[in-house]
Amino acid sequence: MSSRNLFTKKAALALLALGAIVSPALAAELNQQQIIEKLKTPKLTRSLSGPAAVAPTPALSPSDLTFINRIRKTRSLSSGDRQQVAEIAKSRPTVDLEINFEYNSAAVSPSAESQLHSLGKALTSSELAGSVFMLGGHTDARGSDTYNQKLSERRAETVKAFLISTYKIPAENLVSAGYGESELKNKADPNAAENRRVQIVNMAQREQASR
Repeated sequence: MSSRNLFTKKAALALLALGAIVSPALAAELNQQQIIEKLKTPKLTRSLSGPAAVAPTPALSPSDLTFINRIRKTRSLSSGDRQQVAEIAKSRPTVDLEINFEYNSAAVSPSAESQLHSLGKALTSSELAGSVFMLGGHTDARGSDTYNQKLSERRAETVKAFLISTYKIPAENLVSAGYGESELKNKADPNAAENRRVQIVNMAQREQASR
């Protein structure tokens, strides 16, 4: 085999190896329908034998609904508001998308744009339109707590602005909150890129939000 052919073969093998490495990351991107399914409020379903196969999402309490309707009109959440949002979000449908950001920036990386469009199409679908969603911004562990808190808020606002301008979602249906580095997705590597993300939570369905 000539040296040129040997080099070509080695290059091809290297590309195949690289593909094997990056394909899991590419697989993490969710399409519109997958996002819809994760954010829909599940209804009680039963198997033929009787017990529930899928538990329904707990109904919002009147106080939680009052709180959500208040913060929909609030420009900036207090620390107490953020904590209460996080507590309510624990029992609500959620999806953690790989909407990644450049290091030390609130600018969405070019690779995340297609995921943002899938999100926008999902939130404006017939299944989800009119619901109230929380956009939770997160950072990696580099930088001070105070700086990361502000950066996470800017990241959530970046996604909110995109959804409002591109998909015409009413601002009052999108609640943005920043959580800094307090909820790392990859705790084994606090500086990993996947920690720089935005989480989406279906806080209140269309029927509840209209009350």
